[in-house]
Amino acid sequence: MKLTSFLMALALTAPPLAVAQEASQKLGPDPAALAAARQKGAAFLKTTQADDGSWSSPDSIGVTALATQALMSAGLPKDDPAVAAGLAKIAGAAREDGRISTPNSRISGYETSVAVVVLSGADAEKYAPIVKKAEGFLRGMQFDEDDGVESGDVAYGGVAYGPGGGRPDLSNTAYLIEALRAAGAGEDDPAIQKALTFVSRCQNLESEYNQSETASAVNDGGFFYNPVAEVSPAGRTPQGGLRSYGSMTYAGLKSMVYAGLNKDDLRVRAAIDWIGKNYTVQQNPGMGDAGLYYYYQLFGKALDVAEVERLTDESGTAHDWRGNLAARLFALQKPNGSWVNDNERWMEGDPSLATAFALLALDDCDPPPTE
Repeated sequence: MKLTSFLMALALTAPPLAVAQEASQKLGPDPAALAAARQKGAAFLKTTQADDGSWSSPDSIGVTALATQALMSAGLPKDDPAVAAGLAKIAGAAREDGRISTPNSRISGYETSVAVVVLSGADAEKYAPIVKKAEGFLRGMQFDEDDGVESGDVAYGGVAYGPGGGRPDLSNTAYLIEALRAAGAGEDDPAIQKALTFVSRCQNLESEYNQSETASAVNDGGFFYNPVAEVSPAGRTPQGGLRSYGSMTYAGLKSMVYAGLNKDDLRVRAAIDWIGKNYTVQQNPGMGDAGLYYYYQLFGKALDVAEVERLTDESGTAHDWRGNLAARLFALQKPNGSWVNDNERWMEGDPSLATAFALLALDDCDPPPTE
């Protein structure tokens, strides 16, 4: 499915799937302001990179991969010294079994996924041997028939932070899908379709794809973190359901588009309906300021890959989401070029991580091409 076709079809639907285009108005932020924020953010990241090419710590391949990707998204070439050092650090963490992490990492699945995305984007040919082995490692992590997990099991198709068990969750499964697509897998790849089964079970939508009691208790079209352990950081509703929240709903939408779903699928319609009803760039809906920069990165990526131009909220107001997101990030940027979350949950008190997420979000704020 071409994403252009996805958008054309999406635009024909009526509210609450509210996507509107106003050709007479320019979309997106001021290009000069966008370029300046990116330049300042990239300059900050260069100051926090260690001599070995890493960010945050020598063992933090995940943050290093995100920061390296963020520098490239800000326009730095792969032979820029900071980018080259980051890529070398990531490639140097590749293990014989395919994982890209330090030997004792407990989050090697997540780290491998983000590493595959950045290496594939930097130089697919150069890093092809590493990416191919990493792809095999990631596929082996998936809960499926090879592990005795059948399609009716709620864990089916998901992945956890690392191999060897654990509880699969939507965040890691979304990273898996993006990594497989970056490595060249098509939307109909069996692993991606298995992952879609898991993603659908993270959606509060009673349907043939999810018949759990928790989904029917909420049934608002949003997404939560973990259907296996029945966990949502946003808590439970009085009816016993798992509350939907912002970052996971955008992760769910992004994953569905990567897996080939279009506007005719009720899961996509319900997700965009939830997003319209909960539209904001002030907070991570349902979570406040927790995971705020992760939310911004997913917000931008999901709406960009779905080619949504304007998003209409519950009041009927059509928003230029690119302009809104960029303006919010401009306001939050520190004088030294960084971003940081006062709420330190999920490591966003680390300015290298928050700045990487912010730069990746700004990359999706580029105005759409005009005909």
